[in-house]
Amino acid sequence: MAPKIIPLNSSAVPSTRLGRLVRLGTMATGVAGNMLMAGAQQLAQGKRPKLSDLLLTPANALKVTQQLSQMRGAAMKVGQLISMDAGDLLPPEMADILARLRSDAHAMPQRQVQAVLSANWGAKWQQRFESFSFTPIAAASIGQVHRATTLDGRDLAIKIQYPGVRKSISSDVNNVASLLRMSGLLPKTLDIAPLLTEAKRQLRDEADYQAEGAHLQRFGQLLADDPRFVVPALHADFTTKNVLAMTYVAGVPVESMGGAPQAERDHMLRMLVELLFRELFEFGLMQTDPNFANYRYDLQSQQIILLDFGATRSFAPALGQAYKELMSATLAANREAMAKAGMAIGYFDAGTQPKHVASVLDLFAMALEPLCFDGAFDFGATDMAQRLRQAGMDLGLERDFWHIPPIDTLFLHRKLGGLFLLAARLKARVPVRQLALPHLT
Repeated sequence: MAPKIIPLNSSAVPSTRLGRLVRLGTMATGVAGNMLMAGAQQLAQGKRPKLSDLLLTPANALKVTQQLSQMRGAAMKVGQLISMDAGDLLPPEMADILARLRSDAHAMPQRQVQAVLSANWGAKWQQRFESFSFTPIAAASIGQVHRATTLDGRDLAIKIQYPGVRKSISSDVNNVASLLRMSGLLPKTLDIAPLLTEAKRQLRDEADYQAEGAHLQRFGQLLADDPRFVVPALHADFTTKNVLAMTYVAGVPVESMGGAPQAERDHMLRMLVELLFRELFEFGLMQTDPNFANYRYDLQSQQIILLDFGATRSFAPALGQAYKELMSATLAANREAMAKAGMAIGYFDAGTQPKHVASVLDLFAMALEPLCFDGAFDFGATDMAQRLRQAGMDLGLERDFWHIPPIDTLFLHRKLGGLFLLAARLKARVPVRQLALPHLT
């Protein structure tokens, strides 16, 4: 993990339920005050304000962002997901401000770091290290990372979980979901309970650093035969549920490679696309977090460094097979076979209106354009993302079709979307069809 500039502002993470409730209460009070002021202004102008318009204002978005970034944990994580996965459904001002949650986490002060480590490693933990930097090299929603050298010479990256994160997951997710409901973005008829349950389960998994350590080791084994990837080694003697220790690996952010030669950018994305296909069709195991910070690049060896396996998810063989059938049917332009595969995955069912099935199939064909292109697909020259966004929003306006597909597909979409955004940012050219065909036969 290469050093990253961390904001100078730091604040203690509220670790008790009462402390987090106070934060949310402060946020709600501030938001309510802003709503009253905005409502009064609109009434004075002879307008009849809508609740959703009053809630989704830049001032309220800033208030929410500031509080979530100081709370961290599940509240901030859900805010990040909103900004990445639903940003196109939000007013541009709010989407821009929420996007700060992807990078503006407040760092824990040193005294809180020491308290967390003492609770996990014992009061004399510093005696086990030759050096330990209390300035984090990375800070995110659930934890922050420090660099340290042990007495026996190991150069480590130590990820420390913010206190109270695990206990706050359920209430934080519920509170952010309430914010969404209040906004009017979600129809009252949409049952999001299964999605919330799964979000809580996934976040609890991500907050278990021993489980993440197991995924780290598993990916190290799965990719042991592929020298193009580097997976840091786990150091189990320093790892607990709240602290993850791994070998420090230097590299540059992948998104910083925009000025690299075209061949090098193509090489990077080719590796990541191949890895995606192996995860889905061969491993049945996928790291589903699309954050660019989960990848680094070694300029000398031209290897991709894989980080952060908290969002690793297992996929049943049947799901991989259904996607093989969907991709093969799309390549063959066989709408009937596409519909059969789409139903097997769960994008729609036998009761879905034909016009909605047709719209979903159109989305499939659009999303799989790189697969159908014969040659290296130029991600920097396509308007596919804009067309997909518009088609998706048009379908989303059909309130009688609002339907949450199986949870596994949502996590897969996150990974696909993140990879597409990276390829587009780096203007990479990738022979997607050539890379996919060996998996489809």
